[in-house]
Amino acid sequence: MSVPATEVPANGKRKRGLIILGLSVAAIGLIYGAYWFFSARFYESTDDAYVASDVVQITSEVPGTVLGVRVDDTQRVDHGQALIELDPADAKVRVAAAEADLARAVRAVRGLYAQADQLRAQVHARSTELQQAEQDYARRASLVSDGAVSGEELAHTRDAITRVKAALEGAHQQLDATQVQIEGTTIATHPEVLAAAAKYHDAALALRRTTISAPINGVVAKRAVQVGQRIAPGTPLMAIVPLDDVWVDANFKEGQLRDVRVGQPVTVHADLYGGDADYHGKVVGVSAGSGSAFALLPSQNASGNWIKVVQRLPVRIALDPNEVKQHPLRVGLSMSAEIDVHDTSGALVANEVRAAPQAEQKSAADDPSIDERVAAIIRENSRPVTVART
Repeated sequence: MSVPATEVPANGKRKRGLIILGLSVAAIGLIYGAYWFFSARFYESTDDAYVASDVVQITSEVPGTVLGVRVDDTQRVDHGQALIELDPADAKVRVAAAEADLARAVRAVRGLYAQADQLRAQVHARSTELQQAEQDYARRASLVSDGAVSGEELAHTRDAITRVKAALEGAHQQLDATQVQIEGTTIATHPEVLAAAAKYHDAALALRRTTISAPINGVVAKRAVQVGQRIAPGTPLMAIVPLDDVWVDANFKEGQLRDVRVGQPVTVHADLYGGDADYHGKVVGVSAGSGSAFALLPSQNASGNWIKVVQRLPVRIALDPNEVKQHPLRVGLSMSAEIDVHDTSGALVANEVRAAPQAEQKSAADDPSIDERVAAIIRENSRPVTVART
């Protein structure tokens, strides 16, 4: 059977088209393969990424009634700015009582030093009396043989020596007992004074803590405290989020982390700004475990039916603070991240995450005014008193 002449050109065109299509697919494959080999394989990306930051909880260290709330949600606050005022009445009473106790302790210790001086004078007086009594006894003893002194008088003189010796020994014992209480100390370093000073410190710190201040710069969030509320120590009152120091937690599949190292550059995009803002950061750490490992109820893969699920690990990405300042971010915003894994010389585990240490809250115990007031109380109650003698 002969093939119609009209079908030959059609088959040729179809064959030519298939060849062109195959060559196009092969060319595209080669181009993509070259692109993947020379570029794409050195980048790992994910859109499962979110903005994170510290969330600093504000709590009270002392119980009290809220007299005033100076800030509200979404408000920016600076380090040291007053946030909440508690009723200071009870704390002021305790400070006054502690101040009186400290003054009383100083005066009591001064009394011990004065008592020691008095007992030394008594010891000296008793020593003089003993010396005189012994001299009297020696004189009378030399006159007994001549009959100038009776034996009874000599016995009385001997009894006087015994009596004075006993009084001297008692004075020595009292002096030793008093000396033990003040030995190696001054009025300011005496244990009684130090204990009273510590109680004053405690009361003064409680008074200072009736004003709750911002420990860092940031934005107020989750404000729950209200005026007139009676709060207990440790009750969450609000939170402060330092938006100037945010980072990105990008959740990569475990197969994508083979070449991820600390220090690798990252390009990050925020859904908030679309394509209008690029953030340039770097990898500063990889989480110690997947989210399921730290879940409240972790999966038990060794029991029951098991289905393999690809896990994701959070990769922490530090952002350029200048770029964050130009395009501010908020905690929880969606991001997309792409890591350049060309350089694999970095560490697998970060030794230091933050380039600069987090701002430290100054301890209330470092207030020099409290120490100055303690020193003033001791000084005022240590002054010698001049007694008019008539």
